[in-house]
Amino acid sequence: MKIRIKGNSLRYRLTRTDIDTFIKQGHLQEQANFGGNVLTYAIKSSNADELSATFENSIITLNMPFTMAAEWTGTDRVGYENRTADFYLLVEKDFQCLDNVEEDQSDNYPNPLAGKK
Repeated sequence: MKIRIKGNSLRYRLTRTDIDTFIKQGHLQEQANFGGNVLTYAIKSSNADELSATFENSIITLNMPFTMAAEWTGTDRVGYENRTADFYLLVEKDFQCLDNVEEDQSDNYPNPLAGKK
């Protein structure tokens, strides 16, 4: 699972294994260790009506409604977003890059644009 933060926007990208774990457990989290401080980022299924996020005790949690999670993980749907006046949230499947990158992408989803280059 990857996150990208830019200004007031937060994007989560999940690989196939990440999504499998998320749908089975209803929760997925990872950590980044910054010396003596740890940033935890997580995605969690919830009863909410829309995507929402919290940041408490150095933990960023993206809350995804159960209905969205079921559709997203069981179909070809790429992702979901929620834009408010204050913040933009996006969660999506992680596709293989079209450019050459050194990052291991073997668990990413095939890029639908790969054959159109």
